[in-house]
Amino acid sequence: MFNMNIRFFNATIGHMKQKRTFPFIRVTKKQENRIRNGHPWVYADEITEQTETIENGSFTDVFGQKGNWLGTGFYSAASKIRVRILGNNANEKFDDAFFQRKVRYALQYRIDTMGEDFSCCRLIHGEADGMPGLTVDRYENILVSQIASYGMEMHKDTVYQALISQFADMGIEIAGIYERNEDDLRAKEGLPQYQGWYGDKHPDTCITEITENGIRYEVDVENGQKTGFFLDQKYNRLAVRRIAANRHVLDCCTHTGSFAMNAAMGNAASVTAMDISETALAMAAKNAGRNSLKIAFRQGDVFEVLPQLRAEHAHFDLIILDPPAFTKSRRTFRNAFGGYREINAEAMKLLPRGGYLATNSCSHFMPKEEFMRMLLEAAKDAGVQIRLVEVRGASFDHPVMPAVPETEYLKFVLLQIV
Repeated sequence: MFNMNIRFFNATIGHMKQKRTFPFIRVTKKQENRIRNGHPWVYADEITEQTETIENGSFTDVFGQKGNWLGTGFYSAASKIRVRILGNNANEKFDDAFFQRKVRYALQYRIDTMGEDFSCCRLIHGEADGMPGLTVDRYENILVSQIASYGMEMHKDTVYQALISQFADMGIEIAGIYERNEDDLRAKEGLPQYQGWYGDKHPDTCITEITENGIRYEVDVENGQKTGFFLDQKYNRLAVRRIAANRHVLDCCTHTGSFAMNAAMGNAASVTAMDISETALAMAAKNAGRNSLKIAFRQGDVFEVLPQLRAEHAHFDLIILDPPAFTKSRRTFRNAFGGYREINAEAMKLLPRGGYLATNSCSHFMPKEEFMRMLLEAAKDAGVQIRLVEVRGASFDHPVMPAVPETEYLKFVLLQIV
């Protein structure tokens, strides 16, 4: 890595609206083009020059090869993603007021798009809200936060206080903010892993109740998956409810039972919910009882249960596949593709002509076009023809940035066997 005298470098950028005062990096032409196209990440191996010492988490200016300023972002000394760009307004001060505005814009977007579902939704979705590495979900009056970038960790107090203050302005008192900072990504950022309530003000319990699509759920913000509940499938569950009437439904990898209960609410003839986890099935059964819904439960691995059901001549005409992410890196894509192909082929074999399959992938390392290719190959394996009914993504509170493909992670495909 080459270093450069910052005074000399500042002299090369006199065309800028204001002189930058932060440490700097200079990037390759390839990286410059990526930034100009809207992607906010700067990879370590795309840096050609930089200030000799840059403090972890500090604001850093990013320049192209000709000295043109591309933006300012958080520097991460330990991560392959060395800088996460926050903005490219040369007049921006990147102070507390900057983050307060970001919070206000994020909340207003959810008010605009979520309507009455604003009481239970994602409030901040990382890069898509201009706050890289930060996730904040709302469960009524409890907020749950995850931070995966060093810079956001340094500014979390400002963000949290802005959230509390801006909700108060709406007449809503936030009872507490629970931090789920146990993710492995924090270790890659050089951050400690922990979880617990932020500050002294918080409820006595980590258990709360939410209502989604008219169904009540118990949410454990301490022990539940992700931040306690999968909010991104909110409207995809309604898509299943719409076609569930008078059908025999199998919900694989049911977790909290959310797809199964939406099918039951849609007047399904029968609903069976399956999961490998005893804990998940107990939670799903509790949720079903809370809503007085009749659901049968079966424990097992989806790879084993689907062939078993076919051998048992079980009858289902709507199957939901919502497995955990089979791949969390490009290295494991091939194996993940094979896993998705196997369970989708088994589900297609189990369905009669005219039956429906609602299938999902929640990994951004499985692009939409590859997921569709997998479904075609699975149909070939099963010896069936398929037609698309609907292709969906995450709910509106998980916005997608077209220039940042990593934000389009969830694929929901509803198809029919013909």
